[in-house]
Amino acid sequence: MDKINQSRRRWLSLGGVVLGASMLPNTVLAMVSTPKPRILAFRNINTGERLSATFSPNGGFSTTMLKKLDYFMRDKRTNQVHRMDPNLFMKFYRIQSRLGLQTAEIQIICGYRSPATNAMRHRQSRGVASNSYHMKGQAIDFRIEGVPLAKIKQSAEGLNNGGVGFYPRSNFVHVDTGPVRTWRGV
Repeated sequence: MDKINQSRRRWLSLGGVVLGASMLPNTVLAMVSTPKPRILAFRNINTGERLSATFSPNGGFSTTMLKKLDYFMRDKRTNQVHRMDPNLFMKFYRIQSRLGLQTAEIQIICGYRSPATNAMRHRQSRGVASNSYHMKGQAIDFRIEGVPLAKIKQSAEGLNNGGVGFYPRSNFVHVDTGPVRTWRGV
């Protein structure tokens, strides 16, 4: 008889827990089950602008945030805005995670580059590709203050995802969402 009472108590307790949970507001349940939003902090060294980009690890960036990022990454010479590949920003998050960083400011040297700007830069330097991924919104040159470029390069290469260019004399790392490849620039 004692076994029956214990079993009955367990079932009644479980029923109470289920009933109680079903009475919680959906917002409370969502807070319990939704991962915490992540934040990427950017500074455009050419314009002086700063942007904190919030995103969900599962859902990515909102349309509004992507538009802000597109504007932030605009061509510094022509002010042209182009849609940037959202995978670039997720790549930044993974690079920071690999480096053990959470809120370090990412300094943007170059995001989108218009065809006119790219042609001018290509004429000035043979290190600038004539068909650069910058013109497609698929590349960003950056650095993270206080983090050695070699560590950033190593972290980006470890993703085995897209291109990684290492420019130690110019003090930046290039990442893109093209095919996997690496190179060293000046």
